[in-house]
Amino acid sequence: MQSRVALVTGGTGGIGTSIVQRLAKMGHKVATNYRDEAKGRAWQAQMKELGIDVAIASGDVSSPEQAEALIRGVESQLGPVDILVNNAGITRDSTFHRMTSQQWSEVIATNLNSCFNVTRPVIEGMRERKWGRIVQISSINGQKGQYGQANYAAAKAGMHGFTISLAQENAKFGITVNTVSPGYIGTDMVMAVPEDVRNKIVAQIPTGRLGTPDEIAYAVGFFIPDEASWITGANLSANGGQYMGW
Repeated sequence: MQSRVALVTGGTGGIGTSIVQRLAKMGHKVATNYRDEAKGRAWQAQMKELGIDVAIASGDVSSPEQAEALIRGVESQLGPVDILVNNAGITRDSTFHRMTSQQWSEVIATNLNSCFNVTRPVIEGMRERKWGRIVQISSINGQKGQYGQANYAAAKAGMHGFTISLAQENAKFGITVNTVSPGYIGTDMVMAVPEDVRNKIVAQIPTGRLGTPDEIAYAVGFFIPDEASWITGANLSANGGQYMGW
């Protein structure tokens, strides 16, 4: 498979790191963004120790201006972006009757607006080159909802609406646009949840366990090769059977 330039937003997190590693092992040149330079450089050094070279560039993807600068920074290091994984995300959980405007706005800006902010600067180049892969990392909670996550569920559901519209507009240009919707994954954030709460979550999963970041990375990698060029506008649920739809 031809080596391409891939950008994974939020690539220094648990799932993001696995996606970065998967794409690099597939032979692609990979980049991600950072907001804290010291943490970003430390993570980059850790990847290098594992034999994975990752380009990093500054950028808060909730900002259109910073996202544009991020894209230009990646292009200057590696070249035009052909593979984009919109993975950046945050939570600001609260029941809706207590949710503040700031909690709503921050989640929508980072999780949903970022899809526009980062994709807009790369889409025209993909159309000109007649090849592209765009993958949104949504969530099981964007499909089934979740108590205390009206903001997060709305953003994650919106990501797939973005996927299916963009897929229709760009199918004739060799660009596929798809979504991966992870269930509960054993990241540091989930493992920090009290064990009794975690056990209740696992009890709802038919496979009887949490997923791993590498399993989500595998799902992303599935959409990338030329052999997947007829799959666009799809949502791949990777949740251990916790939510089943068709």
